[in-house]
Amino acid sequence: MHELALELLNSGHIVTVITPDPDQSELYTINNFNGVNLLRFRSGRIKNVSKPVRLINEILLSFRAVRSLSPWLQTNPHDLIVFYSPTIFWSGLVRYLKKKWKSPSYLILRDFFPQWVIDNGIIGKYSVLAYLFRFYERKLYQSADAIGIQSPANLKLFSEMYPKILNTQLLFNWASPLGIIKRTDQDNIREKYSLQDRIIFFYGGNIGHAQDMRNLLFLAERMLVFKEAQFVFLGAGDEFQLVQDTIANKKLTNCLLFPSVSQEIFSSILSQIDVGLFTLHPAHKTHNFPGKILGYMQVGIPILGAVNEGNDLKNVIEDGNAGLVSLAGDHETLYQNALMFLDSKHRKEMGKNARKLLDSTFSVSTTARKIMSVLNKQTVKRF
Repeated sequence: MHELALELLNSGHIVTVITPDPDQSELYTINNFNGVNLLRFRSGRIKNVSKPVRLINEILLSFRAVRSLSPWLQTNPHDLIVFYSPTIFWSGLVRYLKKKWKSPSYLILRDFFPQWVIDNGIIGKYSVLAYLFRFYERKLYQSADAIGIQSPANLKLFSEMYPKILNTQLLFNWASPLGIIKRTDQDNIREKYSLQDRIIFFYGGNIGHAQDMRNLLFLAERMLVFKEAQFVFLGAGDEFQLVQDTIANKKLTNCLLFPSVSQEIFSSILSQIDVGLFTLHPAHKTHNFPGKILGYMQVGIPILGAVNEGNDLKNVIEDGNAGLVSLAGDHETLYQNALMFLDSKHRKEMGKNARKLLDSTFSVSTTARKIMSVLNKQTVKRF
């Protein structure tokens, strides 16, 4: 979202980003970040907390945003509202803004929630929670004048699930090329952890149930015999403790686990790794394109991953010769693919192709143009 905001800013528009901040004591603050107005409102914590606490705090997101920000929002109208899901609980704020500003809205839909938690057996299809989530999901879609969906397979699936919703379009994930990356002693992981001669397999992003982290941990365990292979996991989520405990209990000496870091440190770490990892749970029926793969493309490294059956991300990556992708649960193929990346020539070739794939398919400028199309060629001044 930072890259999208900068793309719109560089096109001559005024951009404001609204985001919750659980550590804030004031009702809201506004700062300028790289030319973008950053509006933070006081909210409850939704990361690294129990599921009931997270649910309550997410349900209250719109209420707390309106309560905190209404004086500012009423005197600073914008011409387009862009909002992102997950979470599914922004509809209250979006409806409030549309009423006040008379502006259209564009939903960037990345996950089909609650569908994926139902598919994974986390909640029952006919449970009270499922009905509650479906209610908010419907409200979310109703508040959008256009909905951008991240893959052709997901676009087809959405049309089958919601045949009456016709305001959809394909909107791939996006990224812009990285500029000069500054590195300090703090984020030089090769020096800090004596990894100078290691081939680093890196996972960066959400560490949760949807990602099936056991898949990568099992791979790391099998590759203990290869002293040159090093696994680095970085992020936050409800399976962070699982990863930490598994590394300790199975004595995975080839694994390091780090909590979330700033974007600057994250980019620095990306520039030091050799292979980018991603994994999706095999029970998924939807076909997500994890945003983390774009970071890997930005720094020109090959991609090693596992997807749920039918996910067209496998074709996108392999047709571009940018990496190797197996089906989730197929541990043997994932292992054999990982062995391929122990060869530096193979890594270098696919890394170059990963960068080419970013430029050809996942351009932030293309994304910005598609989102702006909701205005029907109206003159846009603010976002």
